[in-house]
Amino acid sequence: MPKTAATPVSAADPSRWKALVFIALAQLMVVLDATIVNIALPSAQTDLGISDGNRQWVITAYALAFGGLLLFGGRIADKWGRKNAFVVGLVGFALASALGGAANGEAMMLGARALQGAFGALLAPAALSLLAVMFTDAKERAKAFGIYGAIAGGGGAVGLILGGFLTEYLDWRWTFFVNIPFAVVAAVGAWMVIREPAGSRNRAPLDIPGVLLSTTGLVALVYGFTRAESAGWSDTVTVAMFVASAALLAAFVFVESKVKSPLLPLRVLLERNRGGVYLSLGLAVIAMFGLFLFLTYYLQVVKGFSPVKTGFAFLPMIAGMILGSTQIGARLMTRVAPRLLMGPGFLVAAVGMLLLTQLEVGSSYPALILPAQLLLGLGMGTAFMPAMSLSTHGVNPADAGVASAMVNTSQQVGGAIGTALLNTIAASATTAYLADHAAEAAAGGAAAQLVQAQAMVEGYASAIWWAVGILAASAAIALTLINTGRPGAGDPVAAGSGSAEDAEFKVPVIAH
Repeated sequence: MPKTAATPVSAADPSRWKALVFIALAQLMVVLDATIVNIALPSAQTDLGISDGNRQWVITAYALAFGGLLLFGGRIADKWGRKNAFVVGLVGFALASALGGAANGEAMMLGARALQGAFGALLAPAALSLLAVMFTDAKERAKAFGIYGAIAGGGGAVGLILGGFLTEYLDWRWTFFVNIPFAVVAAVGAWMVIREPAGSRNRAPLDIPGVLLSTTGLVALVYGFTRAESAGWSDTVTVAMFVASAALLAAFVFVESKVKSPLLPLRVLLERNRGGVYLSLGLAVIAMFGLFLFLTYYLQVVKGFSPVKTGFAFLPMIAGMILGSTQIGARLMTRVAPRLLMGPGFLVAAVGMLLLTQLEVGSSYPALILPAQLLLGLGMGTAFMPAMSLSTHGVNPADAGVASAMVNTSQQVGGAIGTALLNTIAASATTAYLADHAAEAAAGGAAAQLVQAQAMVEGYASAIWWAVGILAASAAIALTLINTGRPGAGDPVAAGSGSAEDAEFKVPVIAH
């Protein structure tokens, strides 16, 4: 075993750090796209004549394709080769972005967004699994995942800044066209420098029933939450989507336990450390995405910030995430157990969120919003970094793609749930406040406008209280479920330990 444990250092790919640059660039492009289009949406809606009822589909089409196809994309990467999947995903994403930027109507725009989601579902797990199989030394892995975690956490906020700039000073179409140079540089660079370790592919036949059940089940789940935001939780179609999703995903789990070559081997999902990562990260993203939505509306509608100024207002959160991920998380990851970074990280983020429950119409940005964002960024950045690393650590290299897809799936589903759940809570609180102050609202003039603003802020504060609780639950899950020791603490496969069933799948990781 000592010889095996030492192998990664001697067999390390000499171009792995160059590869990280292009993998990080591709990840930034995918994460940017999750928020950059939000700021451009009002302008695009006007130009393309998209109705108010259909505008949500510009966001939903991407989310459905991305969330529904992630597991399939992860297994394709395992089977076909992660480098191949990565490059094809980049080229396809660039072409879909060009189609979106050139859209001349609603149908073309929605088709482009669905294509972006489909190629993103191939690209995202390929990127993360490439890191998993190329960086096997504990200290190098910590640095690599620190950079990746900072981008995964902060890229959405960067998208708000870039989206504001492009929309305000150029044209909404550039929020799509900007992806093309990102994709071209990343694809050319990846093709030249990435070399996958030998023997890390999974050449088993595709589990077609598993593909169909997981895709339709995840699409139904994401659509159910998205529809709940606009049509309500008791809407017949919303309820039907949740029931269908539960049935399809239960059937998927049953099929996966029976077939010889499952799409998602249950050993990937049920090992307590990886399961703890998927669950705690998914919950944390619920809080995160809801906050992006509320702060964007608060700053633009209540405080009157321009799109560019709103984007810059998110900079403290980005700075906190980068600091938490690359300095705190990466430096401590090889010294302390992952749960001792993830649990406290989520709690620090919860404290930042707690500050924002004090939000009022006249709240000071420097005194309240800035420190709250710094705490949120520091906490989430510190927690994201070990979470991203642990999501694939100790897994058989042949399963790295689908393990990476699971962490992306938990974030994508968490984002859909966060937007719908917290927005619904905020809308209910706003409606209740307006009902209680109906006389003032009916008076008209400045008093009515003030009541409207106060009602909105009351709604945001109510939803943010829920976000505090969700982050506290993430911390509790991380501290109780995740029990692995620090990487390299004597047990070369410690980060994958947790079940006898999983044990046989650890040694191949060390061998590379």
